[in-house]
Amino acid sequence: MIGDMGDVPIEHYYQINEAHNDITKFYKQVHNAGVIPLSIGGDHSICLPIFRAIACDQPIGLIHIDAHTDTCDEEMGYKITHGTPFRRAIEAGLLDPKRTIQIGIRGAQNSEEGWNYAQESGIRVIFIEEFMDKGVEAIIREARRIVGKGPTYLTFDIDSIDPAYAPGTGTPEIGGISPYQAQSLLRGLRGLNLVGGDVVEVAPPFDPTGNTALVAATMIFEILCLLVESIEKRK
Repeated sequence: MIGDMGDVPIEHYYQINEAHNDITKFYKQVHNAGVIPLSIGGDHSICLPIFRAIACDQPIGLIHIDAHTDTCDEEMGYKITHGTPFRRAIEAGLLDPKRTIQIGIRGAQNSEEGWNYAQESGIRVIFIEEFMDKGVEAIIREARRIVGKGPTYLTFDIDSIDPAYAPGTGTPEIGGISPYQAQSLLRGLRGLNLVGGDVVEVAPPFDPTGNTALVAATMIFEILCLLVESIEKRK
């Protein structure tokens, strides 16, 4: 059964820690009911409170498709932002860096801190150059090797897509992957032990054409198919 559970009820809009607690509370109910969540963001910080709910029993693996590693220590003095969730998740023992792969990383950075932390912690980082040189099939094989058969979460940041196709996001980076490459990549992940997924960082007002929303909706559908198949395989 597939159902739309609506928006997460947030009571503390302007207090990020409390807002995250609201998200975790909601997802704990989802997780305890045996439901596999597919979420639509929101910025990428939502992964942290979701992980607090679904990875409370054991750390999970991660397939992270994005232009950015989101492993900075802080941004503008804040520890919890859209650029820090996976560092916080590793520190909290929610995310296994040895079973984490980040795909499509690129773009100008103020520092190399996030890239360095990701690699030094054991995350397999696929920069866009490697993605383009090796091709989708090789990256699929690497992703499957990294996460193995353990519980794995799939997160898709829309800025992984080149802004020629999806400009409606807060941090667009040129030189990204195409929608077709993204679809091919996702379809190559069939059969994995997926425990949740999301598509994040879509900002429709930044794209009056509506194409970013279309690309995002299509990726959501692709991930939904993966999750359904993963659930059926476990029966």
